[in-house]
Order: sequence, then structure tokens, then C-alpha cells
Amino acid sequence: MIRSIATLLLAIVTAGAQAPIIEPQLGPNVSPSDKVLLAPFELPARYLLRGATVHTVSGDTIEDGSVLVVDGVIQEVGTDLDVSVQTEVDLEGFHLYPGLISAASPLGLLEIGAVRATRDYSEVGAYTPDIEAWLAVNPDSELIPVARAGGVAYSLVVPRGGIVAGQSGLIQLDGWGMEEMAFAKPVALHLYWPNARLNTRSKERISDSTKWKSPEDQHKDRLKKIAEITEFIADARAYKKAKATAKKTPDFIETPAWEAMLPYVNRKRPIFIHADDLRQIKAAVNWANTNRIKMVLCGGRDSWRAPEFLKTNNIPVIYEHTLERPARDTDSHDQPFKTPAQLEKAGVEFAITLGMGRFSASVARDLSHAAAHASRYGLADEDAIRSITLAPAKILGIAHRIGSIEKGKLASMIATDGPLLDIRTNVKRMWIAGQEVSLKSRHTRLYERYRKRPKRN
Repeated sequence: MIRSIATLLLAIVTAGAQAPIIEPQLGPNVSPSDKVLLAPFELPARYLLRGATVHTVSGDTIEDGSVLVVDGVIQEVGTDLDVSVQTEVDLEGFHLYPGLISAASPLGLLEIGAVRATRDYSEVGAYTPDIEAWLAVNPDSELIPVARAGGVAYSLVVPRGGIVAGQSGLIQLDGWGMEEMAFAKPVALHLYWPNARLNTRSKERISDSTKWKSPEDQHKDRLKKIAEITEFIADARAYKKAKATAKKTPDFIETPAWEAMLPYVNRKRPIFIHADDLRQIKAAVNWANTNRIKMVLCGGRDSWRAPEFLKTNNIPVIYEHTLERPARDTDSHDQPFKTPAQLEKAGVEFAITLGMGRFSASVARDLSHAAAHASRYGLADEDAIRSITLAPAKILGIAHRIGSIEKGKLASMIATDGPLLDIRTNVKRMWIAGQEVSLKSRHTRLYERYRKRPKRN
């Protein structure tokens, strides 16, 4: 972020001061609960956060803890740190957590679902592995500050459309354009597994009888699609082999689509297979094993029906359906809430997200609420918090940089006025890579506008 001239002058004037405590400067009509409405403080390269309850996620929770940040990186975590700094940030009474990670979302690619011009998450064609979704993110999206106010610091931007939709990238929710926001790229390839459901209605019961297909024909179509996916992977491996002998083949021409596939057929990066129905999940896992694919299950609505199967095959799950209704009227009414606990009990590696639905970009702010629901239905609080911080970081392959509060990781953290899983809790301050960012959004602007509405006689 660009520092104002006034801030720079203030830093010069106070350079020799001794450890000032940065306190929010509240106006006459602003209460402590309105700290979120204040502009963020510019901090020097070296500062100390002190007095908070520090939830490290990777280790123990530290009461009255302190975190030393140097050049955007956490240098020390503990109590009563004996360090020399010019600036301390008083967080007494606050809880400090790692910034939340949304492990699959169209955030930045989708603004208003009903307006076609604001939907930029898919491309024409069934197989487009060279598509890089993060390049299409709108950095000025109104939904990004809203998600940030909910504690989300990072989001995996996922493409949709076709069968192989393209590659996702992890963005940080602050920065001047995508050059600054793109944090890890690419992260994964996204494959949407063919639907396993059969339409058993008779020809007379559908509006367009020309589109009717018998269950047998539907089954054949599905097998044909799976065969096409297998052939696509085989072609990618054939391209890899041809490239390896390119020195002996002067007329070899590199193809962007096949170049994009190389890290995935080499098992260096995972393929996220989107599947919800149990039949889809089992077919996708068996296919991935047969074709030597490093797979992550994304969606996983019915993962609770086969957790041992997923554990045996070492398949991580990015679970999207915590805040949705049960898929069947025969399922328990609270099944979506219980699924994370069932995965945890079986030892399945998983993360909670709010998924790829039509409205999921606008509800990215509710990520902590999804984890809170899971914690009320059998999942331990520590595991619920882990499922939206360190767990997705591990699945996405960036746990060495973010996901917990520990030495050597980026100082991406949020300060809340209560326990994160309490729905009454608000995020009051946020740092991304050591830089404090604004928590203002369209919501806070509207709140202020109507709070100050003039009275009419």
C-alpha cells in the first residue's frame, strides 16, 4: 500500500521515540466496537503485537501472548518477549488468529450471479487446461473487502465450465492489481467429474421430448465422457514423451494446453476433481489411482458415506456443503454439519470452504460460520479453526508460508473481539504479510450512511 506523505513525515519525526503504544484514536461518536471503521495504521518494518490471546493453530494457545514481526515475517511468538522495538501494538482483550483461507471460491470472478457481464469464471470448450483463473480476477470487486471483513485473507480462485476447466491460483485479498494479489500460481488443475445421476422420467413427462434419453443411453454417455478424460490424460503423457525426445525431433512444436498439463501428469501438482455424489466420488478416486493422478476431492457432499475409502486411498477433501441443506430427504437434517466431524474421526485430511455455488462468492465472509456449525456438531474447536487455516494451507501446498502463527511464516493474522467460532465475534484488525489492511467495505459504508441519517420532522 502507498504511504501518505503525512504518515512518512510522522515516522521521521517519531523515529527516535521509545516504543510508542499504538492505540486506536476514537472520535467522540465512535465506540470501541467501531474500530473496524477506522483507517488502518501504517506500521514500520519491525513491530510487536502484544497482549492478545494468540491461537497459533500449529501449537498451543498463548494467553497474553506477543508476536514480533520483522519485514512482514513472524520472528518470535511467546509471552514477555525480551525484544527491542520502536512500535508496539496493544491487543489486550483481543484474540489473534492466522488469516483465514478459502480453499475454493469464485471470489473475484463473480460479482452478481444474475448479471452475465459480471460472471467471468468459465471459458468456451470442454478441455481448457491452460486457462489461468487468477488472471481474470477483478481486484476492485466489492466482494473482496466484504470477505476480508469476515477474516478471509487468502482465497483459491477456481475456474468452472467444461470438464477440465483450467488452473487455479491463490490470491491474497489485498494488493494493487493482480500482480500484487497473486500469492501462489498455479496451485491445481480442476476437473469436473461427469454426473452420475440418471433421469428416469418417461419421454412424455419432459417438456422437450427430443432431448429425452433412456437410462441406458445416459449411462453410455457418462462412460464416453470418462473415456474421453482418460484419453486426454494419455495424450498429455504422450506429449510429455514427445517433448523428452524433442532434440531428436526438430519439428516439435510446444502447445500451451499440453505444456500446462505436464506438472499434473508428473504428479508435481494435484488435480482437484469436483464430485459430490457417492458414485462420482468412488469412480473418480478409482480413476485417479488407475491413471496415477495426485487427486484432491473438491465438493465432497457424500464424503461422509465413504470416509474409510477416502482415508485408505489418501484423498484430501475440500468440503463445500456445511451451510447447505441435506441432499436427500432420507438424510439427517443436520448431516451437512456433521460431515467434517465424521471425516476427522476417520482420519481424512480435509478443509472447509463455501464452495463453487452461484452465490458462494458473496458468502465467502461466512467461512468462520461454516467452521462454527461443524464445531457444534462434533468437530473440536481446534480442528474447526484448523480446517479454515492450516488444513487448507497444507492441502494447497503453501503451509510453509501461511496457515498458522509461528516463526518464519508470513505475518498474516486477524484480531477479533472474541472467540472466532462465536457468531457474535467481529474481526477488528487484519494484517496480510505484515501490512495492516482496511476492513472497510460496502457494508460498513452503508452502515455509516444510515447510522448518520438525518432526522426528519
